[in-house]
Amino acid sequence: MKAMLCKEYGPPESLVFEEIECPPLGKGQVRIAVKAAGVNFPDSLVIQGQYQFKPDLPFSPGAEASGDVTEVGVEVTTVKVGDRVVWFSISGGYAEEIVAEQSDVMPISDSMDYETAAGMFLTYGTSYHALLQRAKIQPGETLLVLGAAGGVGLAAVDIGRALGAKVIAAASTDEKLELATQYGAEMTINYSTEDIKNRTKELTGGKGVDVIYDPVGGELFEQSLRAIAPKGRMLVIGFASGVIPKLPVNLVLLKDCQVVGVFWGQFTKREPEVNAQNIRDLVRMVEDGTLTPLISKTYPLEKAVDALNEVLARKVVGKVVLTTG
Repeated sequence: MKAMLCKEYGPPESLVFEEIECPPLGKGQVRIAVKAAGVNFPDSLVIQGQYQFKPDLPFSPGAEASGDVTEVGVEVTTVKVGDRVVWFSISGGYAEEIVAEQSDVMPISDSMDYETAAGMFLTYGTSYHALLQRAKIQPGETLLVLGAAGGVGLAAVDIGRALGAKVIAAASTDEKLELATQYGAEMTINYSTEDIKNRTKELTGGKGVDVIYDPVGGELFEQSLRAIAPKGRMLVIGFASGVIPKLPVNLVLLKDCQVVGVFWGQFTKREPEVNAQNIRDLVRMVEDGTLTPLISKTYPLEKAVDALNEVLARKVVGKVVLTTG
């Protein structure tokens, strides 16, 4: 089979596309013929050795993929040959075939196309877990989403609207904000030209926002924290800016707020039953039209470097996906 491989840590250009042997199937494992693989910002960190987990070299990046089950090992009870499935892990998705633990695989319905399945569960899974379990957001509360047109940001806008929140979308261009508005944002902030703290206060009548969803980090973290309402929840999703902010704990005290970490990957391992219910909720909401994941562009597998560079340049709205044929 062919796969995109990371043989040494480095930028996307260090990846190589080549033929490798198909891995053997072990007990409790499933073989998947990959149809599509999602491209996510953490993939760029993994290949540079900057992520929390470092797969053994060489490895194929990619944390989510969809396809068909072609073989199952002994003791596999959750799926069977011929099932359409989605898979999540830390790495391995940028390949024509995956050998996966059955715990990392879930069936998908015939009505969901492979591209949507491969591109939605990491971003929507993260955002749903963040808003539902970590923030415990309530209908009528105000939600500020930074990076609102990116993968997890747009998912947070979509889900926040569906959960009854009043969504304020914050992004770097008017074009991105227009997209967020189409996905349910009621108010917008262009943080290239507007001050987040002052504009948020204006939009909320001085109250501040109840929940802040921050996948960006950097200087936007403190700016938005200064606009949080009493008993508000600041969700730390990631650091797409490349800068991990320092936490001014005096603000946490003065604002009487919470700063809440969101590590979806760890959550899926620690609370698999809750995550499985989340995924079922998301599938139902996509199928009934409540949620509409955006796959803005697809690339052939061999063009994974181009797709990753698009993500790193922040040119992507929604998600980009790799396809195998």
